Amino acid sequence: MNQSFGDKVFGIINNSLLFIILLVILYPLIFVLSASISNPMIVASGDLWLLPKELTFIGYKKVFQNQDIMNGYLNTLFYTTLGTLINVFMTTLGAYPLSRRDFYGKNIIMFFFVFTMFFSGGLIPTYLVIKNLGMLNSFWAIVIPNAVAVFNLIIMRTFFQQNIPQEVEEAAEIDGCSNFQILWRIVLPLSTPIIAVMVLFYSVGHWNAYFDALIYLTDREKFPLQLILREILIQNSMDDMAGSSESMAQQMLYAQSIKYAVVIVANLPVLLLYPFLQKYFVQGIMVGAVKG
Repeated sequence: MNQSFGDKVFGIINNSLLFIILLVILYPLIFVLSASISNPMIVASGDLWLLPKELTFIGYKKVFQNQDIMNGYLNTLFYTTLGTLINVFMTTLGAYPLSRRDFYGKNIIMFFFVFTMFFSGGLIPTYLVIKNLGMLNSFWAIVIPNAVAVFNLIIMRTFFQQNIPQEVEEAAEIDGCSNFQILWRIVLPLSTPIIAVMVLFYSVGHWNAYFDALIYLTDREKFPLQLILREILIQNSMDDMAGSSESMAQQMLYAQSIKYAVVIVANLPVLLLYPFLQKYFVQGIMVGAVKG
């Protein structure tokens, strides 16, 4: 296809900007990875720019020797898996009825859903609700209060409206299918892209979440990884991980390697998950966001 001069200029400028954005995003990731496996002395002196120097895995060794980090890792895996299952289940049950043309009153119900995006009870009333329900210091306080994200519900509802032909649902009704059978046998098999998008959105949200755990959990054995990571990066709690047998200077050097190693360990599962869902993510988010 022949392109005009303006189209060629636009393509060059667009590709150049995208390349610059790629460098801006990619450089911190490469630097953190390199710093986590480089000599702490070189990292602390500022001589490390991009590629690792004097390879060492002392940071990862200290990380995997720390029981708090391993417990937090397992807790986060549990919260992410259970929470994502609940999120996708509840979002699907909410989005499908709201996408049906024969569901009367759906606009009123949708208004109340959207209302919560702009107004909420606040932190203290929410905390009192969680307390009165007996969910304090339990994993339910992490996965139940955010069971449905309204933004995700709107995206899934829009996908159902645009991509599930009403004639198919009517044919299934004529064949004797109930609403749940239509959802299970007709709608869900045709909704793989949007389900993959919901899994990605919710799982990343759970994996990175720490605020709810900070508010509702008091037992350290139940802390997620991000709360442990917060303590490491913000409160600089390195004494247990660096080891009391080393000198103070060695502990400070080890602390730098441990920080970078923890960041890599904490983000690696999400980085590995995204490539498998990327094609569904693009398809689902583009189709589901055409109109509200």
